[in-house]
Amino acid sequence: MLALALLTVGLHVLVLMVIVPRIDAAGDVAMAPPRVTEAILIAAAVAPVDPPAPAPPPVLRPPPAVPAIAPVTFDIAAPPTPPPSAAIAAPLAPAAIDGGAAARPSGVESMQAASSTPPPAVAPPLPAPIVGKAYRTEVPPSARILLDVARKDADGTVWHGEAAMNWRLDNGRYRLKLEAGIRVLVTRVNLVVLESAGQVDAAGFVPRTMTEKRRGRAATSTQFDAEGNKMTFSASPASYAIVPGTQDKATVPLQLAAIARGDSAQLQGNIDMLVGEDKDASVFRFVLVGQTEIDTPIGRLATWHMSRPPRPGFYNSQLDIWLAPSLGWLPVRIDNIESSGATTTQTVKNIGRPDAG
Repeated sequence: MLALALLTVGLHVLVLMVIVPRIDAAGDVAMAPPRVTEAILIAAAVAPVDPPAPAPPPVLRPPPAVPAIAPVTFDIAAPPTPPPSAAIAAPLAPAAIDGGAAARPSGVESMQAASSTPPPAVAPPLPAPIVGKAYRTEVPPSARILLDVARKDADGTVWHGEAAMNWRLDNGRYRLKLEAGIRVLVTRVNLVVLESAGQVDAAGFVPRTMTEKRRGRAATSTQFDAEGNKMTFSASPASYAIVPGTQDKATVPLQLAAIARGDSAQLQGNIDMLVGEDKDASVFRFVLVGQTEIDTPIGRLATWHMSRPPRPGFYNSQLDIWLAPSLGWLPVRIDNIESSGATTTQTVKNIGRPDAG
């Protein structure tokens, strides 16, 4: 047992004698400073570096030459033609109070702006004034005309009705009422009512006021101011000067009768009359189409056919009126042909004494 212990101690001593020197040698190697590496780093840090080459000086170039501007000339004898209104530039916005030197245009820019500004547009010439014409007339005596009405709409719809033209003369004055409507069972429903009042003289009917009332619309009024020599409308701000022979649209058929009664030869030329309607006025020009016979509920009548063709820019409908010499030149048929193709025909069926009122 003792021998075993001594053998174990001897082995430990032997191991320590072999391992300890190796550990010391390894420690010496680990603690040695890396001198070679440090020397290399220091040498790299102090190595001289060449400075960068200086940049070449900038090359100065002369400023671009300002192109010469041709002088602006104006031919007073022949001013330039103004451009159409659509090409006129919008007005310039107001300039700032002081935008500094940068905001102020140079002299060259000012001249260019001035030369490019278009001249003001020239106002269109005023239309020629309407000149009236007085005809020899004889106003037809008071009467009442009843007419059958047949209308065909543009879509082909046909309906029938009745119209009445009633006028009375009294001490140089007249009152006229026109009514047109459709028949419903045993009554008539008025679609339009025109009333005119004024004077009569050597020129025929001289309207002073006309009112129009259409079913479903507000009534309108047209005034003829004799003292102010002006025609005005409640339905628009328009106004027209009154000229000799001026009519409203209610008196037109009877005024044609008055002209024919005064001298039928006057119908051979154009019959022009300024006619006031509900919103404005225009010149109606009637021409003689010819003499013809027409069938009516009161018999076959010899007539003079007067027509007002469409006048582009003023009215697109055609108005035809037949006057019967045997009945004192009274209107016995009135046709209206609208631009849509709709037609309305009024044909006399009775002529009698006027209604009271």
